[in-house]
Amino acid sequence: MMLLMAGTVSAQENLQKEAIASQAEKTFKTIKQLPITSVKNQWKSGTCWDYATLGYFESEILRKTGKTYNLCEMFVVNKDYMDCATHYVRMHGYSQISEGGSCDDVLEVIRNYGICPEEAMPAPGSLTGDSLANFDVFFPELERKVSSIVRKDAKEPLPHWQDSVQAVIERYVGRCPESFEYEGKTYTPKSFAESLGLNLDEYVSLTSYTHHPFNQWFVIEAPYKWRLKPSYNIPIEQLMDALDKAIDAGYTVAWGGDVTGNFTRTGLAMLPDSIQPTQQMRQEQWDDWRFTYDHVMLIYGKAIDEKGKPYYMVKNSWGERGMYKGLWYMSRDFIALNTTYIFLNCNALSKDLQKATATPYIPN
Repeated sequence: MMLLMAGTVSAQENLQKEAIASQAEKTFKTIKQLPITSVKNQWKSGTCWDYATLGYFESEILRKTGKTYNLCEMFVVNKDYMDCATHYVRMHGYSQISEGGSCDDVLEVIRNYGICPEEAMPAPGSLTGDSLANFDVFFPELERKVSSIVRKDAKEPLPHWQDSVQAVIERYVGRCPESFEYEGKTYTPKSFAESLGLNLDEYVSLTSYTHHPFNQWFVIEAPYKWRLKPSYNIPIEQLMDALDKAIDAGYTVAWGGDVTGNFTRTGLAMLPDSIQPTQQMRQEQWDDWRFTYDHVMLIYGKAIDEKGKPYYMVKNSWGERGMYKGLWYMSRDFIALNTTYIFLNCNALSKDLQKATATPYIPN
């Protein structure tokens, strides 16, 4: 087993080296570039879903109003982790407590609790001596606290368990403000969210797998999607077409998918020329766990390389690292193979797809 693991690691390292070597020779021509806000750094926290989706909503506000905001990721963490703990207790422990999440988490936090600007809460990690979000101590403590509430022999959860969980969350990420001042006005988180110009009913998630029927909703079976919000299932060619048309029409797109394979840490994601993504290949990799849902980013443009190969321009949340200062070029075939879902404004879709996704989700 150790030899097999060593061989796998060696193969991955070789792919990384080959990709980095080829990257030094690559040049890109921008075809379409949409406005986005600054690159952020999730640091030592599994909150890409939070940073990417708030970055997405910041770009939506920019598109709609021309205003630039820096929305607070730790406000979302505070509310979402408490929601996750509540779900865990209601499921009698048959659920997952993790740092991960999805675009739907951010949407539902803003819908139910509002949002605040970055400066309205203490800096992430400020109570633990780190200027950026550091969950190394925080999350194991939260996980222990939440899992202790549902004991095997318990007939009911521990009394006042919400208070003890909330105390752990606030100790590390700060307390959400009840009101705050912003640009000379006083807001609550909900009134601030209402002032941003977003219509939270406009957003939809699209996916593409064959273990559920096409042209229907289903809940993607991924550990980090604990909210059980559905995505609309369409063939991969239609999903990629929807992505292209959204970018062409001026809409950014939040992307959730897998970055464990041919994804460098220097700014490039591409497949070997020998791999041509298919619907079957996507399904096989999902079913045998080679493919996972492990990252969320923001797609904000299109480009071609020196050979004319199409790429997407992507904002990551790992700070200004890599050759493109926190931005990535991800090839179209990489996206086609590794997408779990895309999250976008329904007005960016074709009329037929708008009509289809307007139908309500009915569980099987």
